[in-house]
Amino acid sequence: MSGLSEMDATSPQALPRAHGPAVLSARMRAVPEDFFVEELPAFAPSGSGEHLLLTIEKRGMNTVYAARRIAQWARVTEAAVSYAGLKDRHAITRQRFSVHLPKKIAPDLAALDGSDMRVVEHTWHARKLPRGALAGNRFVLVLRNVEGDRAAAEARLHAIGARGVPNYFGVQRFGRDGDNVAQALAMFAGRRVRREERTLLLSAARSELFNRVLAARVRGGTWDQPLEGEIWSLDGSRSVFGPEPFSDALAQRLAAFDIHPSGPLWGRGELRSRDAAAALERAAMAGETAVALQRGLEAAGMEQERRALRLRPTELAWRWLADDAALELSFALPPGSYATSVLAELGEVSSAVAT
Repeated sequence: MSGLSEMDATSPQALPRAHGPAVLSARMRAVPEDFFVEELPAFAPSGSGEHLLLTIEKRGMNTVYAARRIAQWARVTEAAVSYAGLKDRHAITRQRFSVHLPKKIAPDLAALDGSDMRVVEHTWHARKLPRGALAGNRFVLVLRNVEGDRAAAEARLHAIGARGVPNYFGVQRFGRDGDNVAQALAMFAGRRVRREERTLLLSAARSELFNRVLAARVRGGTWDQPLEGEIWSLDGSRSVFGPEPFSDALAQRLAAFDIHPSGPLWGRGELRSRDAAAALERAAMAGETAVALQRGLEAAGMEQERRALRLRPTELAWRWLADDAALELSFALPPGSYATSVLAELGEVSSAVAT
């Protein structure tokens, strides 16, 4: 296969489930209140400094627009406003922003409050808020128009809590129309793009290749099991180690979710995995489209990295709402992972809005 038909075979909607066939269908995001996301902070504020640290709750507003509103309120450039990560527009989201105010004087905080934005907390901090400075995200989601067997859905949720889910990149990584990979191929072929778009397309290309590898391991039942030549990812860290012979000690760490099998985030350099793990990765990334993505990423200067294949939501809880056709889920995830990966293991959960 080549071209779009080859990519369609591993589209986010077609990725294999680890826990079996769908046990329900549902709709989400009927209203912003059905999708609540809260950043989990990675550090405690210093309490002094030139950076005003704001925790903002916003409704129906993306992060970039919120940062622009804050810059206008503070009468600073947009570059003076920082945030740790991007949050969905069609949701209620709570996240941190920092504003560089060298004179240590903040405008009236009440002027930021409105129907779509409010200040939850504020304090001073010694440094700007860097990208990625969060410990994870906590979600509270309401699925509506739920169809399926209630007992089967609850059994699946128990299985997800016990075993985790494949750590796929979600549909958000591939663009509103799902065409970021095709656009990445066009960029690699010479189409000029803006710097911001280039970053998004490089991420989409890496995500496509990673998802192919993870899908192959899900089909083979090894997404949470070791292969010969495995590279291990430390839980909650970008650190990896291996390969090394599988031992009782590694088995205990794997069972305790201290380590996870990993897959490649493609770039220049040698594939770190060996033996069976490397053979599977190379086979999953074969084909005209995949090879073009690999070459494009290498030419763009990306370096080889690894990402955990397994994701376990923590603090997982659920309850059926009054009419029994709505299911509320709550859980926390580490940075860089997707709530849609959890929902996909339940079944066909469609969004009422384009994301």
